[in-house]
Amino acid sequence: MDEVGQREHKTQYRIRKLFEDVLGYEYLGNWEERPNNSNIEESLLQTYLRKRKYKPALISKAISELKKVSVNYQLDLYTNNRNVYSKLRYGIEVKEDAGDRNERIHFIDWEHPDKNDFYLAEEVTVQGERDKRPDIVLYVNGIALAVLELKRSVKSVADGIRQSIVNQQKEFIEPFFNTIQFVFAGNDTEGLRYGTIETKEKYFLPWKEDELENKQLKLDKYLVKICDKKRLLEVIYDFVVFDGGVKKLPRPHQYFGIKEAQRFIRRKEGGIIWHTQGSGKSIVMVLLAKWILENNPNARVAIVTDREELDKQIKRVFQDVGEEIHRTRSGKDLLKQLGQAKPRLLCSLVHKFGRKDVEDFDEFIKDLEANPIKTVGEIFVFVDECHRTQSGKLHKTMKKILTDAIFIGFTGTPLLQKDRQTTLEVFGKYIHTYKFNEAVTDGVVLDLVYEARDIDQRISSPERIDAWFESKTRGLNDFQKSSIKQKWGTMQRVLSSRNRMDRIVTDIVLDFNTKPRLNSETGNAILVAGSIYEACKYFELFQQTEFRNKCAVITSYNQSIKNIVMEDTGETTETDKELIERVYEGILTGYSSDNEKYVDKAKEAFIKTPAKMKLLIVVDKLLTGFDAPSCTYLYIDKNMQDHGLFQAICRVNRLDGDSKQFGYIVDYKNLFDSVKGAISVYTSELEYDTFEKSDCDVLMQSRLEKGREKLDAALEEIALICEPVLPPKGILEHIHYFCGNTEIPEELKATEIRRTALYKSTVSLIRAYANIVADMPDAGYTPEAIDFVKGRVDHYLKLREEIRRASGEVLDLKAYEADMRHLIDNYIQADDPRIVSPFGEIPLLDLISKFGVDGAIDRLPDDIKRNKEAVAETIENNVRQKIIRDHLIDPAFFNEMSKLLKEIIAQRKADAISYEEYLRKIAELLGKASRGTSEGTPEKIKTPGQKALYNNLGKDADLALRVHEKIMELKPDNWKGHDPKELVIKGGLFAILQDESEVERIFDIVKKQSEY
Repeated sequence: MDEVGQREHKTQYRIRKLFEDVLGYEYLGNWEERPNNSNIEESLLQTYLRKRKYKPALISKAISELKKVSVNYQLDLYTNNRNVYSKLRYGIEVKEDAGDRNERIHFIDWEHPDKNDFYLAEEVTVQGERDKRPDIVLYVNGIALAVLELKRSVKSVADGIRQSIVNQQKEFIEPFFNTIQFVFAGNDTEGLRYGTIETKEKYFLPWKEDELENKQLKLDKYLVKICDKKRLLEVIYDFVVFDGGVKKLPRPHQYFGIKEAQRFIRRKEGGIIWHTQGSGKSIVMVLLAKWILENNPNARVAIVTDREELDKQIKRVFQDVGEEIHRTRSGKDLLKQLGQAKPRLLCSLVHKFGRKDVEDFDEFIKDLEANPIKTVGEIFVFVDECHRTQSGKLHKTMKKILTDAIFIGFTGTPLLQKDRQTTLEVFGKYIHTYKFNEAVTDGVVLDLVYEARDIDQRISSPERIDAWFESKTRGLNDFQKSSIKQKWGTMQRVLSSRNRMDRIVTDIVLDFNTKPRLNSETGNAILVAGSIYEACKYFELFQQTEFRNKCAVITSYNQSIKNIVMEDTGETTETDKELIERVYEGILTGYSSDNEKYVDKAKEAFIKTPAKMKLLIVVDKLLTGFDAPSCTYLYIDKNMQDHGLFQAICRVNRLDGDSKQFGYIVDYKNLFDSVKGAISVYTSELEYDTFEKSDCDVLMQSRLEKGREKLDAALEEIALICEPVLPPKGILEHIHYFCGNTEIPEELKATEIRRTALYKSTVSLIRAYANIVADMPDAGYTPEAIDFVKGRVDHYLKLREEIRRASGEVLDLKAYEADMRHLIDNYIQADDPRIVSPFGEIPLLDLISKFGVDGAIDRLPDDIKRNKEAVAETIENNVRQKIIRDHLIDPAFFNEMSKLLKEIIAQRKADAISYEEYLRKIAELLGKASRGTSEGTPEKIKTPGQKALYNNLGKDADLALRVHEKIMELKPDNWKGHDPKELVIKGGLFAILQDESEVERIFDIVKKQSEY
């Protein structure tokens, strides 16, 4: 068992030596016992600033100002971190005396990395509401810029990520992260993951560089790449974005794309950046524009797009990151802005380069050539979605006006062969590419799965309607199926009509009742209609269903001026037009007839509260530049192809936690071509001259084929995890394999990786099963295979519950199975109803407290309660976990409880007591542990805090009450984790105890008491 622990220690030692010997960092030592560790180590920062020849008085003032900014308890972590970042990037202005001029103090020399002092410390104990100890902290000039959590190779790197996420909470050491720029987690098997403050677990990604280089472990390789002194400071200085409440670091493709673009720009050369849909193109624009403006005082950047929606989005993204940008109102305004020195950053729609009153466009171009417009500065033009705007007379105008500008095209889609020559002539060659298949492989976006639905054929008669309903609800358990059947009468009446749109509405509503992501209300969908009329018609139909007030229609229709822009209205009669106007008149009530306000509110609800905004009905709008991670299904009832189709389906490829494994495309128009078992998005020939065909093609997998593949793999994985369990593979053998010897707490800890693997693989299995259970016959499973799979799923679900009970773990299941209860309740018909009972998540000790030992045992899974040895080990594990968990709250008391538990176990093992006597003694022990009271506790010792003080102050009741009263008298508000306020408490303790070491011991116990 010791070898496992040593392995983690060896990993940490190896990484420490890597930083010292390879990267040139200075080792500060093990700071586990060092007091007052800080994110700004003042002595180290003073040493650096003195080397820079700053005056001592200025140094003191600058450090004082930095510390003040870094510890502001009134602000949240994001705001504090942004404020500190600004001071680190730009420095702080201070002056020695009132009449002196300000002098700027720079804490980091960004231009000369080697002139800074790079350090690392390990096991850095940080005091907070609850103390925490990051494995490694990286300091530059004494300022903590990165934390690294290392895990042994048998533990998931996700555990290290979650550990850092927890550490950032107010209840722990949030203020320490006010200076942190990088948050790393890694192990020897999975390598390195990186993020920054408040990065969600799903967005911690690996770095990717020099993939053929394979001489060392990936953990070591990528720490050397990222933490290289020059690279680390470069990323922090040039690649950090504070984007509307979210701090972001670059993904590898963004970093290398910008680095390559910088080389092109230095050569005064334009080109194309092809980064696939959903991979963060807007952030690349922001970072590149920021770099250009900072490094070239004469530079001006104009960002051009051809859609109002994208134009607004780009302005919003720049404003969110604190960059001022001017959005031109008209062609005249645009030309005016280009003819003066400011603003340096502006955005425009491409059609604003033309003139509405020009009939002969070619004559207009000739006129421009003869009388060129004078522009001020070196102009860089970013053309968004350049595959669209590169062609046509409007783009020709833009090129004529901006004769000396450098053009950089951005696209998220492959280039069509027919457009290749024109595009490459206009923009030049590719600067950097990051294609769809790469992004899926890297986990930057989700893969897409496809399903064609011929709604007319499937539900064209009453018999087919019933069969269709049965197939739709096949995967649900009996309770859920009967619940939906209560609504079925209405659905049948609707479907028996001949209206195709009615049938599609019912199909979608039923999906929201049967598909895991949709009926858990964590995911939502977009429906693409063929025209504004059809969109409005769909909206009216959905208002007659459970979607009333939970869906919105978003088109370019403008009621105030009766103006339709760029979208087919679908009007064939005056009645059609009246329907559009009637629908919009209804939905814009309360919005002062302002469609833009209505759209903004609907989009916000769709992104933030998917349960309240389940469906958006669109025609063209939102199919580009709209990011909603909750969006899981795209329903297509419109003829689309090539770029427009690819951009549309990518609305569902954004990451959104483990419960969203794919983006789902439902095609009511049979738009796609089948290519060797996959579905090709593009019908036109792509530009293959520069790339391999396999790199460019965008293929989707059949939902059924992908679903079966996922389910079979999940069954194989969990079977392999359980394979080492010894015969006869009963519950006791499973407990011993997954929990170890219950008398040795270290074994429970050592087998944690096995339990975690079991829990996670069970979750994967249930998700895979729920996603395909309704379609297993269509996916090729025989009735016997379906019964077998269902039995296996039920078996592993019960096993997970039994092991969780036996180990006594109180897990935060939200970390990787937030949707499990929903999936179990809806898709798993368990033989034992207790598995999905209201007691399913209640810890065993709480059940004992509520129902007594006998009642709690009766509520254990059958396989456990039939085996007395398994019952005993389960109870003992749970009691031991409580003792370990609560030990710091009251060390003396729980040491006593631990001894009693060992005595009872020894008596049971020696058959010195009967099973009934054993249960009675366990119940007594639990009663004491729950009350926190042992025999002889005086009646005047009442509260948990008083009991903890009494037990740890030699059971001196008077002394315990004096200390309690002193704490209650002195304690300031929110004192935990606030150094000056904690000193007030320590001072009060010292006045009574008169011993510094005793004060520290008791203070740690006091800090753990919730009543203080």
